[in-house]
Amino acid sequence: MTLLAAGLALAGCSSGAAAPATTTTTVPPTTTTTTEQPGWTVVSRANGAIAVDSETVTEPTGHTVTIYRFRAGQTHEALHVGSSDPPRGSAVVSADSGSVIGPNETASLLAAFNGGFETSAGAGGFELNGQVLLPLQPGYASLVIDADGTGHVGVWGQSVPTKGEQVASVRQNLPPLVVGSQPSPNIANIAAWGATLGGGSAVARSALGEDSSGNLLYAASMAALPSDLAGAMVSASTVTAMELDINPEWVQIAVAPSPGGPLATGITGQNRPANQYVVGWSRDFVTVLAAG
Repeated sequence: MTLLAAGLALAGCSSGAAAPATTTTTVPPTTTTTTEQPGWTVVSRANGAIAVDSETVTEPTGHTVTIYRFRAGQTHEALHVGSSDPPRGSAVVSADSGSVIGPNETASLLAAFNGGFETSAGAGGFELNGQVLLPLQPGYASLVIDADGTGHVGVWGQSVPTKGEQVASVRQNLPPLVVGSQPSPNIANIAAWGATLGGGSAVARSALGEDSSGNLLYAASMAALPSDLAGAMVSASTVTAMELDINPEWVQIAVAPSPGGPLATGITGQNRPANQYVVGWSRDFVTVLAAG
């Protein structure tokens, strides 16, 4: 077993924080009579414009994948560390990058979603507000958040960072799931994409990508193969995508119809409640905020 494979095995059996007693019901995304693009449903509006929209696709395997698109120019992103992972060391963690949604984020919050594998998996580096918590690795898929809050997904040392880019935070997780608008050549190797609880192949999985317009796209399913995530991302015109966390304990997204609006769970059947990131979480996550 390689070191990476051994580390990935730990990711599948790590323990998350206990869910709060709150009981929630999955709420379908807000529908509107008009959408900017056929097949997509408006989820959130901000400043009179579509900020988040969504579609659900069925892959050839029969598995369904739900995609949330965060519109470039209308949304910003922020990376958070969990209460127990990744390790903070001597890093200074502000109230808006800790284990709960920050006080300065609440009024502009549109969505929040899970990060990547636990540190022990050895799946890549982590930088928070200019502070390197784990060394960044070339060739790994990376969420890069600039100083102005703009998020990008690329391959570290290849497509990101660009020359002169003012990088604030970086979250890496494995080699890319999609690169050059094509699934990874290793997409059929289930073991390469993380150890699964119970040893199954079709489990809860999530991913994050960027399309040619600069929109970020989050994709997730409570039962999917790596190829399902990649196929869904490619069908949504994603150029580069990375797998995020897997297994039902950790795949979660919450969405709001407007900045600071009530949160609803975004993936049918997800284990975690809509307020998980409000009350706090043990692992890293990303918030999506209305720009402006």
